[in-house]
Amino acid sequence: MVTRITLHNLEKKLADKKVIILSGPRQAGKTTLLKELVRRNELDVLWSNGDEPDIREILTSPTSTQLKSYIGRYKVVIIDEAQRIENIGLTIKLIYDNIPDVKVIATGSSSFELANRINEPLTGRKWEHFLYPLSYEEMVQHHGIIEERRQLEHRLIYGYYPEVVTSPGLEKETLHQLADSYLYKDILTWENVQKPEKLEKLIQALAFQLGNQVSYLELSRMTGIDKETVERYIKLLERTFVIFRLGSFNRNLRKELSKSRKIYFYDNGIRNAVIRNYAPLGLRSDTGALWENFLMGERLKYLQKNEWFTNRFFWRTHDRQEIDYIEERDGVLHAFEFKWSEKAKSKFPKVFLRTYPEHKKNIIHKSNYETFVM
Repeated sequence: MVTRITLHNLEKKLADKKVIILSGPRQAGKTTLLKELVRRNELDVLWSNGDEPDIREILTSPTSTQLKSYIGRYKVVIIDEAQRIENIGLTIKLIYDNIPDVKVIATGSSSFELANRINEPLTGRKWEHFLYPLSYEEMVQHHGIIEERRQLEHRLIYGYYPEVVTSPGLEKETLHQLADSYLYKDILTWENVQKPEKLEKLIQALAFQLGNQVSYLELSRMTGIDKETVERYIKLLERTFVIFRLGSFNRNLRKELSKSRKIYFYDNGIRNAVIRNYAPLGLRSDTGALWENFLMGERLKYLQKNEWFTNRFFWRTHDRQEIDYIEERDGVLHAFEFKWSEKAKSKFPKVFLRTYPEHKKNIIHKSNYETFVM
């Protein structure tokens, strides 16, 4: 098993009373991670799966007396797929407030449901963690940096979902199953989407625009979905951990774009599964976009691991001068340009250098990317 970096962070939180909330995409390894947590720490656990109808019935609006009877002697309660259970936040609050010495760990694959049902009842009572698919750093720790460097082009095509990584030779089949079975499950279940084929058309359009600015109006024209529905679907895809948005940086210049956004996929493999393209890099026209998406996803994992709280943007002007990625940390701008080849020419726009003279700048390519992701 690939050891997850998040495992150590969870172990540090076992000793206190607070509830642990573990969210992330479906099939990212949340259940496997918790089973390893239980094994390593020899926990005596009551495991409840929110996908089971009888568990949902028991944990929907119980009294504290009923909860005490249900939990019995157990000191740790794990509620998997907690977003499936009505009023789960209030139920967990009852356990926290009325049953001493019981630790609750809840997982969820849908942030909008989990947040709506948990945040308010558990204010001040919880630790929150996010589990991404596997990371470059975790795989380096698993089988060494030389092997993972050799796998780089493979990762750009097939991504880091655990089942994909651990099923060599079956990557395409595994990704198809993941995309078809899990990609839209939460949205179709909870949001009553009437036309899933429209949603599929939208996500394909987003996949083809990877790394580019996204216009909701243009997407509306491409997909035949009205602009308001496009925006709603994009928010749902983000809240179910399929995609994430990056806004534009705007501070001083009238020419700077102020309301634009880029959209990335949490995992390269899922993106390529959406468009059914697994061609090697030498036969592709989107290598630069795949590289940028890979770096953006790995950077999210890196920031979380190091608990760096940073504002994140891209920068572009109306006359199309641009910078791929900017982090603002403690008032300092860190600007990054992404190039697959270390020989590619790249320089930062002069207008940016003049306007933001105190910034830091870096060009990330395949000879130095490890400083950016681990």
